[in-house]
Amino acid sequence: MTQSSVVRFGQHLPPRGKDDADYVPQLVEAILDGARRASASDVHLRVNDGRFEMRWRIDGVLQHITDFPLDLAPKIVARLKVLADLLTYRTDVPQEGRLRDGQETGLETRISTFPTLFGEKVVIRLFAAVGRYRRLDDLGLPDDVLNPLRRLLDETGGAILLTGPAGSGKTTTIYACLREIVDKSEGNRSLVSLEDPVEVVVPGVDQSQVQPSVGFDMPTGLRSLLRQDPEVMMVGEIRDQVTAETVFQASLTGHLVLTTFHAGSAARAVTRLADMGIELYLLRSGLLAILSQRLVRRLCSCAGETTDADARLGLPVETVRVPTGCDGCGGTGYRGRVVLPEMLLLQHTEIGRAILSRCDAGRIEQLAVEAGLLNQWERACRAVRDGLTSPAEVRRVFGISRENRNSGHPPDERGVSTLRQDAS
Repeated sequence: MTQSSVVRFGQHLPPRGKDDADYVPQLVEAILDGARRASASDVHLRVNDGRFEMRWRIDGVLQHITDFPLDLAPKIVARLKVLADLLTYRTDVPQEGRLRDGQETGLETRISTFPTLFGEKVVIRLFAAVGRYRRLDDLGLPDDVLNPLRRLLDETGGAILLTGPAGSGKTTTIYACLREIVDKSEGNRSLVSLEDPVEVVVPGVDQSQVQPSVGFDMPTGLRSLLRQDPEVMMVGEIRDQVTAETVFQASLTGHLVLTTFHAGSAARAVTRLADMGIELYLLRSGLLAILSQRLVRRLCSCAGETTDADARLGLPVETVRVPTGCDGCGGTGYRGRVVLPEMLLLQHTEIGRAILSRCDAGRIEQLAVEAGLLNQWERACRAVRDGLTSPAEVRRVFGISRENRNSGHPPDERGVSTLRQDAS
C-alpha cells in the first residue's frame, strides 16, 4: 500500500452530508483529481467480499487506496456513466465511453464498465496530458533506437510495428510517432487512423473508430480508408489475419503504416505473424522495423546499494540498488518508469533470408544481435548496472516462465546472459 497516496487522497475527500445531493459528484471528482495527482494510469472500482474498494495502478503496479461504503457503489458507477454518456439503466452489459471534458482539459479519460457477480466493476483509464510524452524526444528512447525510428518516419512506404505486452507503452509511442510526422510535415502529408477505440486525439490526423455493431469493423474500415488518399496510416492493433494482410498490402502500395501488435519480443512478432498465415514475402518486403518495448519502474533516490547475492537474483552485476521507500515515492521505492526497447531493422539480408526460410524466433534474434541489436534483457541488465532499477523489478516485468526466458534471454546458472534457440 502506498501510504502517502492514501493520506493525500483522504485529505481531499469532500465531507459527506446525510442528504447531500452533491456528495457523489464531488467524490467522483476527488477520485479523478487524486488519481491524476498520483500519476495513476488506471483506477479500479469494484465490489469484492462485501466491500467497495478502489485501487490505482501507479507505475504499472495496482495498489489498494481505500474502501468506500457499499451503498455508494451504484451511485458512483451511475455518476461515472453520466459523465461518459453511457446508459445508466444497463447494468447487465459491458459499456465503454470517454469523459466529455477530455477535449477541454487536455486529459484523455476513458471509462469501462463490466458486470460481475457482485455488481459492476469500473476501470477508468487516465491518459497523460497532451503536453506529456508528446514527442519522441520525451519518451526516453536511447539514441540507437530513436535515430533510426525518426528516419523511418520519413519513409513513404512500409510498415512499422510497435510490440510488447499490455501496459508496455505502445500506445504512447505510436501517438508520439504520429505527432512527430504531423509536426515535421507541417500538414503536407495525409494522415489517417483506424482505432478501437480512439484513445488520444491527435490534431492533424483524421481519426476514426470502428463500430462492429453497425458492420464497421477493422477489415471493412481499412479497405475504405485506402480509398481516402492516405499517405500515413495508423492502425490501432493487429488482431486477426485479415487486418494483418491488409496492413502489409497497404505497406507495399505506397503507404507508411504504423500499428501495434502483442508479442514478447521483436523476433517473436515475426514468427507470430507467420503463424497467423501472413505470407512470408509480405513480411520480408512490407516490414521496415519492429520496435518492441517494456517498462520497468525507476528507483527513487532513497534506494540503497548492496552486494548481496540474493538481491542480485542471478543478474550479471556485482552491486545493485534496491528499493527502500520514503514519502517522496509513497513508500514504494520507485518513482516513474524506464523504457527498455529493442529495434529489429529488416534491411539486413541475413534476417530477410531467415524470415523467408521460416526460422524460429531464437535464430532471427541471434542474427539481429550479430547485426547490432541490443535486446530488452541486455538493456534491463544495463539499467540495473546503472542503478536505474532493481533486479526484483526486472524479474517482475520479465517473469521467469519458459516463454519469457526464450524471449528475454535472462542469464543462465553461471550469471551470463545467453542466447537460446526457441524450441517452439
